[in-house]
Amino acid sequence: MEERQGKVFLNFRPVLFCALGLAMGIFFYGRIRFGGLAPSDFLFLAFFLAFAVFPLKKRRTLAVLLAFVLFAGTGALALHLYTETFTTVLPAGEYRLVGTVTSVSAREQYSVVILDDLSFDGERRGGKCRVILGGEIRPADILLLDVTAASVGLEEFKDDPFTQNNFAKGIRYEASAASSEHIGRSKDPFLLLNAALYDSLHDHMERDEADLAFALLTGNSGSMDEEISEAVRRGGVAHIFAVSGLHIGILFAAVYACFPFLKKTRFLPALLLCFLYSGLCGFTVSSVRALIMCAVLGAARSLGKKYDFLESVSFAALLTLLFLPQQWFAAGMRLSYGACVGLALCSPPLARLFQRLRFPRFLAGYLSSALAVQIFTLPVALEAFGYVSALALLLNFFLIPVLPLFFLLTLLCAVFALMIPPAASFFLLFPQGIFSAFLYVFSVVDVSLLITGFTLGAGSAVFFVGCVALSGRVRLTGKGRAVAAVSLSVLFIFAAVLQNVVFTGCRIDVLSRDGETAVLVRTPQESVLLIDGDISAADCEDFLHRTYGGKLGAVFVLAGDEVAGANTAALLPASQVRLCDECETGFIGVPLVFGREYSSGGLTLRYESPTKLILLAEGCAVEFDFEESEALGADLFIGEETAGVKRLKYLLDHATIKSL
Repeated sequence: MEERQGKVFLNFRPVLFCALGLAMGIFFYGRIRFGGLAPSDFLFLAFFLAFAVFPLKKRRTLAVLLAFVLFAGTGALALHLYTETFTTVLPAGEYRLVGTVTSVSAREQYSVVILDDLSFDGERRGGKCRVILGGEIRPADILLLDVTAASVGLEEFKDDPFTQNNFAKGIRYEASAASSEHIGRSKDPFLLLNAALYDSLHDHMERDEADLAFALLTGNSGSMDEEISEAVRRGGVAHIFAVSGLHIGILFAAVYACFPFLKKTRFLPALLLCFLYSGLCGFTVSSVRALIMCAVLGAARSLGKKYDFLESVSFAALLTLLFLPQQWFAAGMRLSYGACVGLALCSPPLARLFQRLRFPRFLAGYLSSALAVQIFTLPVALEAFGYVSALALLLNFFLIPVLPLFFLLTLLCAVFALMIPPAASFFLLFPQGIFSAFLYVFSVVDVSLLITGFTLGAGSAVFFVGCVALSGRVRLTGKGRAVAAVSLSVLFIFAAVLQNVVFTGCRIDVLSRDGETAVLVRTPQESVLLIDGDISAADCEDFLHRTYGGKLGAVFVLAGDEVAGANTAALLPASQVRLCDECETGFIGVPLVFGREYSSGGLTLRYESPTKLILLAEGCAVEFDFEESEALGADLFIGEETAGVKRLKYLLDHATIKSL
């Protein structure tokens, strides 16, 4: 945005407008196709277009609107074609499957394998397949399996990050197999190098340290110890083990500095090496994004042109979404591009603020960059993971400065270990020691201080509008900036409170996927959770992270196997666990209450059987029967009135019960 003759308007950046139009087309098609379209979804678009067409000159207005309409339509069409292809699958059944292993997440007793280049009973099929297998399996292995396979459905797409991840990665099938037969090796050089690197690290390092090194170098963190993996995620430093654009940028800068004698073409060897490294990592979205931006930077410098960071990010997004529209639904892409946009928009004004506070120039620049990334990605992280790390800024403050040296030395050690196998143990001493120290710190220090229990809803759109409006791209007067800041802050708080606080009535939020069910019931005075016997404590915690951050009045178990449900409930933050019938659970510490009825805070819950419960609230009766597959799978429906009470029979996602 620039200010000329007292007017504020947006610079016409063609690539930015086209990329945003493409993203908006994909976003709105996804909302319409999979459900969840809300009026607030149009807020950011309306704000951006309002400034983009101002001042209202015919040529400018037509250019902006045509760019948006053309690329929004292209984005919607691209996603439609991908979705139709994704849902064109084989029926569930038994098949003889041949596929190439592209990634392996090794566990103690089994491995989660992703297969590509699929052939079912000799017929080639697109997409990928996830299979759980035992035995030693490596990337580039070609496997023959007799499987029972089923397609990955999209019924739970709207509220299930796991389903969205399958969609983004092209995983169309899930299969089970008792055994597998190796029938060959792929000729893909990147897969072969990936497998060789894995073997070299695990042959000459301890298991946990090798898993961390492999994750740092390739982005495949599936084999990491679950506790350590959870700790780095909750500490907000998981991007270190995801081959983010930071890794590509470090490598590009290091190689670029090694070829000063090439002058204008010195970026070419750096770009070539980054391309090979991106291939080793499977051409992940974040690495490709950084690769494109490095190419634009190198070309701009060689031609003596000014490098526009925001246009470079836009160009990378345009190419990515044009060919891979489904990647919009991958949290990794939104976080990667969100971090870059945050740097472009929020870092300059924050740097000026820190400088006015007398911070040294280098520290002001570093702090503003780190804070800008955390600010702009906050809504994305909250939507994707259900929580925000309270220590992410602090941990990244210390880790990011040492990452370039740490990453480059680990990469060099791994390269020498591959080139000179007899000396591999010597070369890998450095990463072994560093990762041992890392494991020690993260095992003894609790870094998982989280901000959880809420969602932003419409507040996300207000948040992004505020980031753009108050960034350095919008040149407002001091008074105008103050008014905008106060107005947007009030609107954001109002939207967030309205989304998360129950002021009246009875609100119900539902988790129902893969045979697991949990229901959170809240009034202004009470909060209780209903669970079945199949759900895990981790899934319950994830559900509560996204919906409620306080202590529950009670957890109700609705299950034929009440013991399993009770042991899950005992791990949750609740004052008591309630079951229909008396049983021996084997745990102590959490009050266990048996009984048919519970009343508190305007709620009455009554067991009709161990698997069936009636909720009475606000003059309505809600029936929960977790053994009826359709009980939580149909539209909201209120049946006939019986004895003065209207019965709410079916529930689709969530609802608010109020007096009728």
